[in-house]
Amino acid sequence: MSTQFVLTLSCPERPGIVNAVTSFLVRHSCDITEHQQFDDPDHELVFLRTGFRTTDESITLGGLKEAFDAVAGTYGMQWQLRDASVKPRILVMVSKFDHCLADLLYRWRSDTLDADIALVVSNHPDLGPLADAAGLPFEHVPVSAATKPQAEARLLELVDEHAIDLVVLARYMQILSDDLCKKLEGRAINIHHSFLPSFVGAKPYHQAYQRGVKHVGATAHYVTADLDEGPIIEQEVIRVDHRLSADQLVLVGRDAERTALARAVNWHCQNRVLLHGNRTVIFS
Repeated sequence: MSTQFVLTLSCPERPGIVNAVTSFLVRHSCDITEHQQFDDPDHELVFLRTGFRTTDESITLGGLKEAFDAVAGTYGMQWQLRDASVKPRILVMVSKFDHCLADLLYRWRSDTLDADIALVVSNHPDLGPLADAAGLPFEHVPVSAATKPQAEARLLELVDEHAIDLVVLARYMQILSDDLCKKLEGRAINIHHSFLPSFVGAKPYHQAYQRGVKHVGATAHYVTADLDEGPIIEQEVIRVDHRLSADQLVLVGRDAERTALARAVNWHCQNRVLLHGNRTVIFS
């Protein structure tokens, strides 16, 4: 029986980085199963993701972290090491649109989502039955201008209570405060239609129909205080033409939204996304 691990890191480019990692793994009786790296010449940085396994039961996650810390310090690495068999726990936030939640639930039940959905949180009660049918806790947290601070405090309580690793905004139609965005930095993903900022406000797909758009798309990104401008993880684009009505564009757009969101969630939970400022390196 082997134990699987994933190591991700970024650091300034210099000779010997890959050798240091592989030599460390050999010394600890580990076998590399996957390796990807990206050398960024513009910023003189290297990004790396290595999957490895061991059959030595004495090798533990804690022991590997403690031992690797010296290697990381030598090269100035920002790094993360996790047990690949432990699925991250996610909290899904929704409002009234159900397509992204339904898609995530299907992938979760069919074991094609590399995460465990722990609960669903909404500012409306409408999707409670969908969560109940999946056997998931549903928390209704109403939000108004007056109650927003209390609502966001409750969300953070739920994150702690359920040991949440990732918050997924699956068409959650509320703007998070700057403070909450900061507290969830790097562990909250949002989905929006790629017409922004061209078609803002109500009914963006209907606005796009009036302009005769030729592509419908969606963008999944990390949540930041800059609304819908966080680091992009995935984008899905679908070609359309004049034959589609405004309502049909909405349906096509929903397909793009759920596809982009599911990929982004999976890649994040598989440690395939490395952040660099407002950009991402994706080892897909």
